[in-house]
Amino acid sequence: MTTPLRLGIAGLGTVGIGVVRIVRQQAALLSARTGRDISISAVSARSRDKDRGVPLSSYAWEDDPVALATRDDVDVYVELMGGTDGPAKASVEAAIAAGKDVVTANKAMLAIHGQALAEAAEAAGVSLRYEAAVAGGIPVIKALTEGLAGNEIKRIVGVMNGSCNYILTRMESAGLSYEEVFAEADGLGYLEADPQLDVGGIDAAHKLAILSSIAFGTRVDFDGIELEGIERVSIEDIRHAADMGYKIKLLGVAQRTGRGLEQRMMPCLVPDTSPMGQLQGGTNMVAIEGDAVEQVVLRGPGAGEGPTASAVMGDVCDIARGTRLPVFGQPAAGLDTAPRAASVLPAPYYLRMALVDKPGALAKIATVLGEAGVSIDRMRQYGHDDTSAPVLIVTHTCTRAAVDDALASMQSTGVLTSDPVVLRIESV
Repeated sequence: MTTPLRLGIAGLGTVGIGVVRIVRQQAALLSARTGRDISISAVSARSRDKDRGVPLSSYAWEDDPVALATRDDVDVYVELMGGTDGPAKASVEAAIAAGKDVVTANKAMLAIHGQALAEAAEAAGVSLRYEAAVAGGIPVIKALTEGLAGNEIKRIVGVMNGSCNYILTRMESAGLSYEEVFAEADGLGYLEADPQLDVGGIDAAHKLAILSSIAFGTRVDFDGIELEGIERVSIEDIRHAADMGYKIKLLGVAQRTGRGLEQRMMPCLVPDTSPMGQLQGGTNMVAIEGDAVEQVVLRGPGAGEGPTASAVMGDVCDIARGTRLPVFGQPAAGLDTAPRAASVLPAPYYLRMALVDKPGALAKIATVLGEAGVSIDRMRQYGHDDTSAPVLIVTHTCTRAAVDDALASMQSTGVLTSDPVVLRIESV
């Protein structure tokens, strides 16, 4: 096609302005790579008067994103506002109903409403693309839907929230507490307006739900994710883990087992020599394991104006070329609802607890673990204060159910001075 591809962009924050800059600065390159000029017809945002650092006067302005999504001079509606529902969802639905292709960076909306939106888009014969919704500039969606399409995916594992990775690596490098680094990250603008989306693991879990759907041919099931944030990770845990040859990461894991789809987003220990163990700062990393390719590791910036706008424009370019794919790699109507499986696959576990400083306390804990079928691989006791003694235990491979049984029995021993911390040790 030789007619220009016309964009309507809703949301002129960091990513939206990044998209505007790419369209303006790389016009000749985009045309050469797609065989079609790409232009912006209209934009929408909360405020018209804000200085965003790029000229916008040549574009029509719509206060209502739904009106923008249905304009006659918009071929592709680019939704960069965010939000699970509200204007984002309403405008995407309107664009699909009007026969417009859609590009979005909205992971929360897709994790909750992705199935319905995918079915609507495919019924209307339009594209719904979202590379920017997962892992920023890393082309993980394209890798799963295209490059690895000949593989049966066995497992996905990744660090998918740069803010959490920054906090954990900063705690280690500076020897600071979680509370101190949280305040620092918040002051630097690294956290969402609602920080719980980051540190509670919700943002990363949205991404994992999307990847799981593509990888395993299932309907998006955000509610099926075992979710735990990083709030309980202490500087002591980080130091103890390092002492044992591990790093702590907020790790997303998805795999299909005989019992169903296992999805979890929680702090885990990974070997400090592994690629994920060495991952620093706000960088993201996703490892995909397939039957033919074995393992592919993708690493790159997980957020920011340039990386995320780059992902948006990758989708826009595919639409300009005429590339059409099912939203989740397979027709949405054929995606199944996978049974939810808890963490049933055995693994080693890290346990940190504080015991009363008296003879026999550690023996009671060891007995309880043994009775629950949990074998101790390594155990260390650190310097104690007047009332308690910190103890670190690494188990042999066992089930989480066995660990939970042991933890429940420990409560009646009378030797715990606080609730134990439990972290899974993941092979990556």
